[in-house]
Amino acid sequence: MYSANHWGGSFEIAAEGAAEDDHSRNMDLDRGALSARQHQLDETQQSWLLGPPEAKKKDKYVDLGCVVVKRKLLWWILWTLLAAFILIGLPVIIAKSIPKKKPHAPPPDQYTDALHKALLFFNAQKSGRLPKNNGIKWRGNSGLSDGSDLTDVKGGLVGGYYDAGDNIKFHFPLAFSMTMLSWSVIEYSAKYKAVGEYDHVRELIKWGTDYLLLTFNSSASTIDKVYSQVGIAKINGTQPDDHYCWNRPEDMAYPRPVQTASSAPDLGGEMAAALAAASIVFRDNAAYSKKLVNGAAAVYKFARSSGRRTPYSRGNQFIEYYYNSTSYWDEYMWSAAWMYYATGNTSYISFATDPRLPKNAKAFYSILDFSVFSWDNKLPGAELLLSRLRMFLNPGYPYEESLIGYHNTSSLNMCMYFPRFGAFNFTKGGLALFNHGRGQPLQYAVANSFLAALYADYMESVNVPGWYCGPNFMTVDDLRAFARSQVNYILGDNPKKMSYVVGYGKKYPRRLHHRGASTPHNGIKYSCTGGYKWRNAKGADPNLLVGAMVGGPDKNDQFKDARLTYAQNEPTMVGNAGLVAALVALTNSGRGAGVTAVDKNTMFSAVPPMFPATPPPPSKWKP
Repeated sequence: MYSANHWGGSFEIAAEGAAEDDHSRNMDLDRGALSARQHQLDETQQSWLLGPPEAKKKDKYVDLGCVVVKRKLLWWILWTLLAAFILIGLPVIIAKSIPKKKPHAPPPDQYTDALHKALLFFNAQKSGRLPKNNGIKWRGNSGLSDGSDLTDVKGGLVGGYYDAGDNIKFHFPLAFSMTMLSWSVIEYSAKYKAVGEYDHVRELIKWGTDYLLLTFNSSASTIDKVYSQVGIAKINGTQPDDHYCWNRPEDMAYPRPVQTASSAPDLGGEMAAALAAASIVFRDNAAYSKKLVNGAAAVYKFARSSGRRTPYSRGNQFIEYYYNSTSYWDEYMWSAAWMYYATGNTSYISFATDPRLPKNAKAFYSILDFSVFSWDNKLPGAELLLSRLRMFLNPGYPYEESLIGYHNTSSLNMCMYFPRFGAFNFTKGGLALFNHGRGQPLQYAVANSFLAALYADYMESVNVPGWYCGPNFMTVDDLRAFARSQVNYILGDNPKKMSYVVGYGKKYPRRLHHRGASTPHNGIKYSCTGGYKWRNAKGADPNLLVGAMVGGPDKNDQFKDARLTYAQNEPTMVGNAGLVAALVALTNSGRGAGVTAVDKNTMFSAVPPMFPATPPPPSKWKP
């Protein structure tokens, strides 16, 4: 038998003597018993020899209801999640909780800088009782007696805008200017917001539309007249009026008669367009928008009246020389399109696409001057506005035939903008002579640059890269390049290296043909002819008419900065309205949310963004 030692120490066999004693002692024992003892050990004996038996570990599980999981695995998952939270989640939470500085907006481009200034021109042209925040220190209340002798207009015709360097309120170009501003807001509201001018431009539009609503009975559904002008100027006259006198608006003391039109298909159509377009701008003000729509409907009905088809300016010596309307069919097309966009009433689009309308308007006759957008020719604008309907809503039959005609004509109009096709002459410096070298060339350049930039955005929005001008494929980038070239010319990229927008750049006109800018705001009220000293002065204007775009250079890129050269140095409302529209279309500020489109599901009741987060599907139409 082996020795045992429960206390520790060596387990080796004892010395040889001891072994013999044990052997002799064992001889007296029964061998069978001995054998049994050797092979059948009890548990205690086994424990002496083998030590404690190894306990077999059993896996423990956790019942999670839907699944049974090993406890060890569950702990491993929990510890892994905790480690991930500490290593990843916690740093992210801490990083996001630390206040961050807002990233600086990208610096404004030259078009944004010019846009801020161009809008200020309208503040300086306001008539009536000016708001305290008008921002033009040298302007004050004026024209508070305008229309005071009218018995059907409570409070008279106070408000509105002076047209140019004189103090006349011409309602035809005034309405067109408001339509242009509204159109630019409808298409580029996100850009206006991005540059901080959204509220400002809306206030300017409302100043104009509030006044237009005074010029006829806007609360009636049927009217028989509109007031077409306040103030007069007789050619080569010798009596005090708005041209013979050189007065600041605040100092006017001569009569200012009101012109009335009982037939005005052109003026009525333009006023309807202005009010309808503005009603879209002010859709967030339901009451005012409805008021504008109702007024637009009344004056549109007046314009379309079969017994009132004589142009508003015909035979009127105080209008015909200045803002003579050569047709009214273009205003019919223009106003019908805007009325449809404002109301969704199919009667308007049915009329706009009636094949007889483009025939009467000679819209498809390829007449060169009919491709030039202006206060007198709305055809290119109306055609593009109706092309918009086809490009984004595609109403199909029965409108498609006329809409495709308008669309094709719009594409041809764009082709004529490029010098390579020789439709119009260009100065050596690159200015398009859309009015064939006559005075005020810049107002035509900016109005058509707006259409070019807008059409490029339309095509880009529906994933069309360009269109064909004969065998030549022109891209949207080509079209934008044309628009930029014209606006850049105006802002200083011209042979004279001067800006034609007052206050923009270092070199710009200083002697405007403008009564308010040229006469000091010094508390002295100059008489009708007493202001001649300021008209004839050689010095710079005492009042800076910031943002005013002058008429522009001649066909040889020459420009004379003198007050008496009114064809070159007089700013106008329609000129600045076109400039504002072109600038906001071209600026990169806010690009990506740019043009806005009509919601086909609500039929013009909303104007959601045209550029969505995901690209639109390929267009089904081809130019």
